[in-house]
Amino acid sequence: MERGHWRLNLIANGSDRILIGKEQRKRAKELAKQYGFLPYMIERYVALWGEQEAIQFLKACEQPIKKSIRLNTLRATVEETLSRLKAKGVRLERVPWLDTGYNADFNHISPGSLLEHMRGFYYVQGVPSMTVAKALSPQPESLVVDMAAAPGGKTTHMAQMMNNSGVVVSIEQDRLRTASLESNIHRCGVTNSIVLRGDSRKINQLGIVPDYILLDAPCSGEGLIALDPSRKRSKSMADIRFCATKQDALLDSAITSLAPGGTLVYSTCSIAPEENEFVIDDLLKRRPETKLVPIDIEFGIPAYPNPYGVELHESLTLARRFLPHKHNLEGFFICRIEKEESS
Repeated sequence: MERGHWRLNLIANGSDRILIGKEQRKRAKELAKQYGFLPYMIERYVALWGEQEAIQFLKACEQPIKKSIRLNTLRATVEETLSRLKAKGVRLERVPWLDTGYNADFNHISPGSLLEHMRGFYYVQGVPSMTVAKALSPQPESLVVDMAAAPGGKTTHMAQMMNNSGVVVSIEQDRLRTASLESNIHRCGVTNSIVLRGDSRKINQLGIVPDYILLDAPCSGEGLIALDPSRKRSKSMADIRFCATKQDALLDSAITSLAPGGTLVYSTCSIAPEENEFVIDDLLKRRPETKLVPIDIEFGIPAYPNPYGVELHESLTLARRFLPHKHNLEGFFICRIEKEESS
């Protein structure tokens, strides 16, 4: 069995009951019924946070998430887009750590219906999603790989940050999602992206050595419940185990391809430690050429070095989390990894 996956099996096989007491399990079942979740999910939340914070999370999942947009400077200046949107009654508030990220109240207008959207002046994108590209901050003229690129928010954001210089290789496996990726690339005026349809686990076969890699990994989406309530009951622990195994494989491929001294940002829209802290802890153990480094922007809270009471690598506090009940945003995990220089 892969290192670390024993923790997933503990929960999947029912041994998660060692994490919380009998009364807590009973209470978790009551909360699951009250809020419409699967019981195993609530038991994990109680084990992770305690009952009171778990309830805060459950309540936050019932609240709407603010709309947000990224202004696309490849198509228009920030000032021009702000002026146009304000003239149409859109209320905007800049996200403090994002140069072009804004919370946007469209006053019952569909954000995708405006001419400015059609012309690529802005991209409708969640704040955590914008923060992922900002955490990577690829430099102009560099070679970047986006390993799970559709629908294109992060690819177009990185191209914008690079001012269409260098190359962004955008990989997507799903045919329909590839079409949406290409559409958004064209709409946003991106000219430095190459779109490939295929399995990012085979990135090594491309024969490229990226300076930067962004892996917004396929995951259970357990951080998106406020946006999609069906996720309260749509995923099992087996799904989380499946995702974690795929995440391991994607990370190994990414690290193998990454240039010595290069940077990888790993993120998920999951709150599950099984897809985040445990996955990165395992990576640090099996790939000694990797290390976590600080993300040079202030957002969210530190990731957990001891989820469920399991002691993990102390550097995990350098990774960051968004949580619905603390930030009124989607749940997200973001960490920045460097590969050591060759000796």
